[in-house]
Amino acid sequence: MLQNLNETISWLSPRIPKETKIGIILGSGLGALADCITEQKEISYEEIPHFPVSTVEGHGGKLIIGKLGDKPVMALQGRFHYYEGYDMKQVTFPVRVMKELNIKYLFVSNASGGMNPDFEIGDLMVLRDHINLMQNPLLGKNHNELGTRFPDMSEAYSKKLIALADETAVSLGIKLQHGVYVGTTGPTFETPSEYKYFRIIGGDAVGMSTVPEVIVARHSNIPVFAISIITDLGVEGKIIEVSHEEVQKVGAAAEVKMTELITKMLEKL
Repeated sequence: MLQNLNETISWLSPRIPKETKIGIILGSGLGALADCITEQKEISYEEIPHFPVSTVEGHGGKLIIGKLGDKPVMALQGRFHYYEGYDMKQVTFPVRVMKELNIKYLFVSNASGGMNPDFEIGDLMVLRDHINLMQNPLLGKNHNELGTRFPDMSEAYSKKLIALADETAVSLGIKLQHGVYVGTTGPTFETPSEYKYFRIIGGDAVGMSTVPEVIVARHSNIPVFAISIITDLGVEGKIIEVSHEEVQKVGAAAEVKMTELITKMLEKL
C-alpha cells in the first residue's frame, strides 16, 4: 500500500494547491455540492494512479479542486463502498491520500435511514458517534508512519466542529438533529427487524458508508465532521419501500441546507 500511496501522491501533489487544508467526501445524492465550488479543476478518478473508480449511480467519480466560499478544498464527488467489491484498504485509500496531501480537516456527508422516532425525512443529522458493523479498515499490518496500532476513538467526530455546526445552524435558521450512525455493509436496505435492532443497540440512523473513512481519518489524526441527510425512516409504522432513486431525490432536496451550513462553517475555520 505504501508504494501505491507514494505514487499517487507524487502524481497529485503538483495538481493540488499547497494551501488546500479541507477535504470533503460527498455521498449519495449529494455530489452536486461540488457545483458550488468555484475556481474548480476536475480530475477523473480514472486518471489518478491506484484510485478506485466509483460504480454507484449518483456518485460523480471526480476529484474537485477549488474553493468553497473563500476556503481552498478538495472534494471527492463520489465515494467507494465495501459492497462494490472493493476491500477496506481501497475504500479508505482516498483518506490516506488526503492525509499525505496535508489535509487538516475532513468533512463527510452521506444519506442514511433514520430510526429515531423524532426524525423526519429530509432532516440533517450531525454524527456524534458511530457503531461499526463493517470490517475494520485497520485490520492487517500497521504502518507506524501512517498511524498508531491502536488508535483512540473516544472522539471519532470532532466536538469542536460539532459545536461550530450548531452555532452556524442557529445563525442560519437550520434545524440540526444529532445522533449515532450505524455503519453496515449493504447493499440491501434494512429489514424492519434490523431497523429495530439498530435502534435497540443505540443507533439513530443507518447507512452503508462513512465509518471506514472516519476510522482511517482518526488513525491519521485528522479531525472529522460528518453529517447525514435522513432520506427514509426505519421507524415502526413509518417504514415504506425504499429505492436508491428516492434516496437521491431526498438528498438533492436537502442539499441546499447542507451546502449553506458547510460553506459557513468553513468560513469560520
